[in-house]
Amino acid sequence: MKRRSPFLVSLLLLSGLVAAGQPSDSDLLMALHHPGDLQSRVSEDKPLKLDPKRIINESKSLLKEREPEMNAEEYALYEKIALMLGTQPEFAIKLLEAMMNDKEPPSPAFHFMLGNAYYSAGRLDKAETHFQAAVRGYPTFIRAWNNLGVLYYSADKFAQAMPCFSKAVTLGDHDPTTFGLLGYCLERSGNIVSAEMSYMQALSGNPDNTDWMEGLLRVYIEGRQFGRAEPLVKSLIKLKPAEPRFWLGYASILLAQNRKLEAIAVLEASTGAGIAGPNELNLLGDLYAEQGFHAEAAGIYQKIIAATPDVGEAKLLHFAQVLIQGGKFAAAEDALGRLTPTLTPASRPAYLQARADIFAARKQWREARQQVQELLQSQPLNGTALLTLGRTYVGEDDLIHASFAFESALQVPDATYRASLELANLELKNRHYDKCVEYLQKALSIEKTDAVEDFLARVKTLVVKTD
Repeated sequence: MKRRSPFLVSLLLLSGLVAAGQPSDSDLLMALHHPGDLQSRVSEDKPLKLDPKRIINESKSLLKEREPEMNAEEYALYEKIALMLGTQPEFAIKLLEAMMNDKEPPSPAFHFMLGNAYYSAGRLDKAETHFQAAVRGYPTFIRAWNNLGVLYYSADKFAQAMPCFSKAVTLGDHDPTTFGLLGYCLERSGNIVSAEMSYMQALSGNPDNTDWMEGLLRVYIEGRQFGRAEPLVKSLIKLKPAEPRFWLGYASILLAQNRKLEAIAVLEASTGAGIAGPNELNLLGDLYAEQGFHAEAAGIYQKIIAATPDVGEAKLLHFAQVLIQGGKFAAAEDALGRLTPTLTPASRPAYLQARADIFAARKQWREARQQVQELLQSQPLNGTALLTLGRTYVGEDDLIHASFAFESALQVPDATYRASLELANLELKNRHYDKCVEYLQKALSIEKTDAVEDFLARVKTLVVKTD
């Protein structure tokens, strides 16, 4: 195999160095295809917010032959205070507690009523105690199991709520909400197979309930059942067309199946309808960029700037760097031009760096140097700018000034490695092989690579020859 000359090796290293630390096309969509992020883009994983009076409103009468009965004295009191439970729970509790004094233990039905009263008053520990007493005294007490489940669910104790809802269903509770709440608890516990069945039963009784549809959608995504997820998210869009996250979710499901052009069409539809928010626009811009639709991507990023200036500027600057690395300088200039009217001070250094990179790529060394010198006025320790400054001098064969710039970059921690390689190249050109070795060794102390180690081995042979 033909061996490369040391000078050619240095040029190869230098060409690789120019691209070091710059963004690539894949960076734009790095998070886009991450399975763990898909659920968060499709649906909000938040418990259904229950009516605080749900237990009270559904517990004013007992189910004959399925739930325990109160004795005559308890029932008489129940009738008197039932209406107070929703309006004056504290007063109702005082009456109930007074009745319990000097009386025989309450029946399961009375425990149930006390649990309702305490729940309504926000005294959940007492409510839990009485609901538990109710189911201990009457194990087939459906609504006591259901109410105990609701109490745990409202406190985000899903593992404890799950067996309560399951017991209620087993005993004959076919209310869609009970199935839905059980589905959510099963989902949070990691039992996605059972969660899927519960959500489907909930939807069979209430087919347009978007809470249960979202739950089932999350389950399908968790199981990577994208074929089932797609019609479900389309139904959610039909029911709630103004909800941006459903459009984003639909696009994300398409992306998970590598159907990028269809995802673009969905996001464009949401943008055209005025529904798309920053997240949807962000994804659409990244997709345009990845597919090579540069003008469209730049236009979308400019829309993001109008909604979230800091995010939009960062995206457009990043996009410009990707275009520069791809040799698309006119498109990069167009992207930067869109920033000029509204550029914020925080984004100006990155803007100047991008313009310098365009000039440097075109070998317009003087113009590139003007940009980085302006940048360095506000950020004198900007390592990337110092490296670019040095390269402009190298381009004009002004190695003395180039060396000064690279030595300055050497003092900046995040630029030390690249500055060491640049200085090694300069010393090689000047035939100072011993100094070249020193800089290469410094670079290798930071990061070891086969290419640099090979370069060092070749330069060491030249040191021996000159000795």
